[in-house]
Amino acid sequence: MSAEPPAEPLSAADRAECWHQTVASAFVPMAVEFLEDEPSPGTITAHRLGPMRVLQVQAGPQAATRTRRMIARDDSAALILTLQQRGTSLKEQDGRESLIRPGAFSLTDASRTFRKRMGEDFVFTSFHFPRAELDVHERDLRALTATAFDPAAGSAALVATYLAGIAREAPALDEAVGRRAAATALDLLALLIDDRCGRERPKGLHGAASLERVKDHIRRNLGDPDLSPPGIAEANHISLRFLHKLFQQEGTTVGAWTRAQRLDRCSRDLRGSTAEDLGVAGIARRWGFVNSSHFSRAFRAAYGMTPRDWQMLGRSQG
Repeated sequence: MSAEPPAEPLSAADRAECWHQTVASAFVPMAVEFLEDEPSPGTITAHRLGPMRVLQVQAGPQAATRTRRMIARDDSAALILTLQQRGTSLKEQDGRESLIRPGAFSLTDASRTFRKRMGEDFVFTSFHFPRAELDVHERDLRALTATAFDPAAGSAALVATYLAGIAREAPALDEAVGRRAAATALDLLALLIDDRCGRERPKGLHGAASLERVKDHIRRNLGDPDLSPPGIAEANHISLRFLHKLFQQEGTTVGAWTRAQRLDRCSRDLRGSTAEDLGVAGIARRWGFVNSSHFSRAFRAAYGMTPRDWQMLGRSQG
């Protein structure tokens, strides 16, 4: 879904009114002050993933303020996370003021007054969550609003990387996947807030999100023969010890799960159209097995027959 002012020429006053309505509809009611004589064209594109809304915004210099009167008329208990992509924003809330530069992100609680000033053309992506869906202490959230998070490492990197990927894929995600993606985003955001406030989240609450993220990374890199636990941990900004604990909770190991995924891909290819072109050894290399003998032993242990027997059985079954 997208919202933007009409394409036909409008007076400065009409364009301003149209943008006010667009912002209030997409976000929450706010007073918008334009910082240029004639408002530049702006666009807002929105997608819904379960309880989360993803808004991509592009516009010219302006300031937005949410007042107590607006909150009284529309008490939206929404938490807004904004990834700044172009331009710089000055955020004010809960007695703090922070400059949010491109690449950084910030949190805003729509249930309390705030102000945001963008003195130049800007692009950002906002993620709107129902406050009730986020399992964190209220005082911890208040301590982090209008704070610039640098996504260079740690929990902030996890949140920024995951949400940037969600923004790219949002148009293609179906409802079921969208709901799971939103749940993972909320889990990671709770992890970030607990981490910054020095709290240790009870086991299991953020493990599922981290494990799913790690599994996705492994699936996307199965063809890399150098894929290893240390590299996986580093790519996902977690410790090697935590990585092993994630898989131990499922009764397996990183290596065993990775090997099972590779063998599954090989088993499919052996009975697919690429088998004749690649051969058994080529398929093994395609999915990260560099040693043919090791591949054959692993395949036989998993499927009870050699790769070639598996291939021939598939042909005989049509």
